[in-house]
Amino acid sequence: MISIILIFVLQLVYVPIMTLRTIFLVKNMSVAASSFGVLEALIYVFGLSLVFSGHQSIAGMVTYAVGFGVGLYIGTRIENKLAIGYINLVVNLLDINEELIVLLRNKGFGVTVFEGMGRDSKRYQLEILTKRNRENEAMNIIEEYEPKAFIISYEPRKFKGGFLVKATKKHINRYSKIHQ
Repeated sequence: MISIILIFVLQLVYVPIMTLRTIFLVKNMSVAASSFGVLEALIYVFGLSLVFSGHQSIAGMVTYAVGFGVGLYIGTRIENKLAIGYINLVVNLLDINEELIVLLRNKGFGVTVFEGMGRDSKRYQLEILTKRNRENEAMNIIEEYEPKAFIISYEPRKFKGGFLVKATKKHINRYSKIHQ
């Protein structure tokens, strides 16, 4: 019974580490990915040796599989909390909303405004690049001021220059002073 519990616990540790290693690898964070890879391999070999030691029954293998599934869930929850990386929001509006644009900028979001031609009339597009951990904040503001906005969210692979780094530091400093 102790080995079955140990297998389950190992999977709860192993799979989140594997998930984070994969994410770090995709985001080109090779030192973190390598470090998590070493831990992942150690836990994997130890866990499999328990399952295939000859002492385990079907229950041990089922526990291994269930632990894997639960570990995946935990790993994705951890990654969502960490929200590593950046997100780009493309917001399409029927009319320009200066109040929304000013509010987003005052909250530290870089907003670029484009005017274009839709099928029936002019359209306005806001492009917002921000850290992933601020995506929901930006989406909530947009939803409040423009509930009919069409929004596309995607992760940029690379970017260079611009307003983001300076604005993020300014927003963090302002937020820290207000909440002290």
